[in-house]
Amino acid sequence: MKHFLALRDYHKDELTHILNLAFTLKRELKQNIAHPKLAGKTLAMIFEKSSTRTRVSFETGIFQLGGVGLFLSSNDLQMGRGEPIRDTAAVLSRYVDGIMIRTFAHSTVEELARHSSVPVINGLSDLLHPCQAMADVMTMLEHSDKPLEEIKLAYVGDGNNVANSLIYGAASLGYSISIASPKGYEVADHVAQQASTIARSTGAPIHYTHDPAEAIRGADFVYTDVWASMGQEDQQQERLRAFEGFTVTEKLMQLGTPNCKFLHCLPAYRDKEVSAEVCDGPRSIIYDQAENRLHAQKAIMVHLMA
Repeated sequence: MKHFLALRDYHKDELTHILNLAFTLKRELKQNIAHPKLAGKTLAMIFEKSSTRTRVSFETGIFQLGGVGLFLSSNDLQMGRGEPIRDTAAVLSRYVDGIMIRTFAHSTVEELARHSSVPVINGLSDLLHPCQAMADVMTMLEHSDKPLEEIKLAYVGDGNNVANSLIYGAASLGYSISIASPKGYEVADHVAQQASTIARSTGAPIHYTHDPAEAIRGADFVYTDVWASMGQEDQQQERLRAFEGFTVTEKLMQLGTPNCKFLHCLPAYRDKEVSAEVCDGPRSIIYDQAENRLHAQKAIMVHLMA
């Protein structure tokens, strides 16, 4: 049995299979072709963090696949009152066919998976956001006529869970990525080292810089995220100062290829990490990207639970 905790756990052919399945499921949905591949299956959805896209896409996705999603907040679970994670994992495994969790500590995801006898999906942790990265790759493929290995992605901003998953995605799938972060907000060393090791097999170029212009030059896609993630609200003012000059503007976008597109995992704060001109302009494909969370996650669920 396999879980979906991090892209680094998957080989290129496995991720490619999931992406191909996502495109098939998306095409069938658009053509009103039913695909009840998880009929009678139940997904427990544990939310320790609030959510828009993760909750709606998973709940809608499992329904479209013929199954049922159970929304479980911290207030709904004994886990929220101190029940050991291993007990929650063991009991839920007796009731459901899969577990998705959106939480803070990545160790919570790992412990849940360690004690679960059904597949566990990482819907988000403070370290990683692999479902988002799969939707991102899907979106890049839809908006480029290049093979994935020839696509260059620039990420400008905090070296956070989204950046980490995009780096693992590049290492495993072979696309080029350049990360620009302010000093003190870089990707963690252990993530960079692991990605470098994985990238030896795919030849993926992974580059780090403190200069947004350097990262974006020649990019096919430019990606950013909020400067202060959930749980970092007390650092808001400090981060605003540290990230000065890292706003993705039209001037920066012009350093990319002529058809360079803008990506953001949302929610977006206009005129902070991205100018309103870019976020709401013709280069922006953020809503296509958000939609693809649905299709990518359906493919992940089918891959693990069918």
